[in-house]
Amino acid sequence: MNSGRIRRRTAVAGALAAGLPLPALAQGAGPIKIGMSMPQTGGLAAGGKSSLIGIEVWRDDVNEKGGLLGRKVEMIVYDDKSSASETPAIYSKLLDVDKVDLIFAPYATVPTAPIMPLVKQRDLLLIGNFSFQVNRTVKHDKWFNNAPWGPADSWARAFIDLGMKAGADSIALIGADQEFAQSLIRIAKGLAEEKKLKVVYEQSYPPATVEFSAMVRALRAARPGMVFVCSYPPDSVGLLRAVNEIGVGESVKVFGGGMVGLQFSAVAESMGSLLNGVVNYNSYLPEKSMEFAGSKEFFVKYQKRAVEAKVDPLGYYLAPFGYAMGQMVEQAVAATKSIEHKKLADFLRTAEMPTIVGPIAFAADGERKESATLIAQYRGVVDKNIEQFRSPGKQVILSPEKWKTGELIQPFEKARKG
Repeated sequence: MNSGRIRRRTAVAGALAAGLPLPALAQGAGPIKIGMSMPQTGGLAAGGKSSLIGIEVWRDDVNEKGGLLGRKVEMIVYDDKSSASETPAIYSKLLDVDKVDLIFAPYATVPTAPIMPLVKQRDLLLIGNFSFQVNRTVKHDKWFNNAPWGPADSWARAFIDLGMKAGADSIALIGADQEFAQSLIRIAKGLAEEKKLKVVYEQSYPPATVEFSAMVRALRAARPGMVFVCSYPPDSVGLLRAVNEIGVGESVKVFGGGMVGLQFSAVAESMGSLLNGVVNYNSYLPEKSMEFAGSKEFFVKYQKRAVEAKVDPLGYYLAPFGYAMGQMVEQAVAATKSIEHKKLADFLRTAEMPTIVGPIAFAADGERKESATLIAQYRGVVDKNIEQFRSPGKQVILSPEKWKTGELIQPFEKARKG
């Protein structure tokens, strides 16, 4: 066995000395295994399935080019059932039984947070997948989140700045009683104090809430200048239906902000014209300002697979960021010629990497150095037509400035009529 190892090392040394490529020699090392859990069932499944297809498209693309370090990339994926209680055992199995080389985080905050202590304890590189502030207290130096959020307050700050520019001097805060939503509400409340905005209405509600009429009536009576909402898919739908029935009044300049679910094709198609006027966060949109190298080719591949798999047929929100996870690892491996976690982390911490969602560079906490979260307004949306969302103009980007494609239409009641 020792003589075999010596022969392989001699062959590699000879190839390096001769300036020859190494891929053919590296094939014998077997595949590079990337392990992850991904919600394939449960409440996060729609997003998890879309994200996973994005990652699979990258895997196939990189393998067509010869893999990483001349080794094919293999993915080992388990269903975490959208549950935080599942992920610690899954990642232990990936590391100790499957012996994966690298790990990607599951989609979303709730399943990711419980694995952070394990990852830090073992000093492992972890590429995050659309979680929010899970490294805030853990402070792991090998965490890198693919999401565009950036600094914790950038999301709410962009929305509030738009409202103030439109003339709002007061704010209403509505949020689900869950960690993600309440974190954003706390940030927004702090910004309101900083900017001397009066909080005229504040309401948290249980996650199982289905009736929002009383809340919308109370909101209307408070006459806020802007309304910042942090909701999950079922409540986002329920709130907008109540707003459509009751209205929020002429005082509201902007409405929306942190409404999860509106980004998914099935929800957008079902809501149709009820989306008009809403100003909400997003991650990627088919606007001219966001045509990055490889993005068009990616969506052709993704959308074909998504239709066959009966997954989100557009995939703008999550899928390209799954692909970008792979692109970042690919660039780190190519630059370091290694899959050692420390070397990869050192590269990721200092590089600016081109991806299909734009350039990505990280701050010390593993979040984006500069926020790339989109704040966009729905315009001219009609009912029962998913194809409309493939074209520019249905979600006009208001922020950040570098990708802006239009100006805010306000007040909200005027904007939602057209």
